[in-house]
Amino acid sequence: MKYKITHITKYAYSEAVPVCQNVVHLAPRVLPYQMCDDFQLLIHPDPYSISHREDYFGNNVSFFSIDQPHTGLSVTATSQVSVMATPAIPPASTPAWETISLALKSDHSPALLDAYQYVFQSPGVKLFPKLIDYAEVSFTKGRPILEAVLDLTARIHKEFRYDPRATNVNTQIDEVYAQKHGVCQDFAHFQIGCLRILGLAARYVSGYLRTIPPPGKPRLVGADASHAWLSVYCGEKAGWIDVDPTNNVPASTDHITVAWGRDYYDVCPIQGTIVGGGEHRMTVSVDVAPEEPVTPAAK
Repeated sequence: MKYKITHITKYAYSEAVPVCQNVVHLAPRVLPYQMCDDFQLLIHPDPYSISHREDYFGNNVSFFSIDQPHTGLSVTATSQVSVMATPAIPPASTPAWETISLALKSDHSPALLDAYQYVFQSPGVKLFPKLIDYAEVSFTKGRPILEAVLDLTARIHKEFRYDPRATNVNTQIDEVYAQKHGVCQDFAHFQIGCLRILGLAARYVSGYLRTIPPPGKPRLVGADASHAWLSVYCGEKAGWIDVDPTNNVPASTDHITVAWGRDYYDVCPIQGTIVGGGEHRMTVSVDVAPEEPVTPAAK
């Protein structure tokens, strides 16, 4: 599947900003099943410095600074991405989850050591005791890890309600659990917490999701949004498998991966520091346009 993605972020300030410095995670990753054929970053006002590199997690990151007074900032990222289907893994064929948890603690191979860093709590995923009770409903003794992960994904999708007014980017997962409301970021963080408290490795994935308008309605340009899901380490043969609790599906060719880390704070699309500016307002427009004929996708 081929996509053209346009992600526009605009800031308006009530007072002039003389200087700002920003970090951007908007360039899609290159993966065995995903190619980034082109990426362009347009910034206005023009930055006096800009650089690009890979961060600790292997994500593509841009850094830019502006040193002229400005009352607005516009960052436009355009990408052309090809996403291929990954081989299906029969859930029952994966190892028991306890086997994976033990291996993460005792196996010092490079792959396991890399995965082990995603076992611990992080700033956006602070563990609390009730997570164990919730997770153990799905993670019964000896159950294959992917089978248990998919069951947990389905339960979160069923028991939590999507509500963009219920949370913000700083909401912790104990609050999400208490109110059972939230958005994709919250559901991903919560499921990651359930897995980590069992000693399993789970990482936060930031990206985009192809959406299809209702029958008879036109596709609205700019009406898409960033999306979040998670990836779980399921053993040497299965590797990392992505699941989307917001839509109760494994990640597919509808999902475009931009970055991953321990939680949202590692992969925030744009973050930075400004001097002055007074009150400010941010608007975001995202358009995920398929460049091939499409069939119905997840909501």
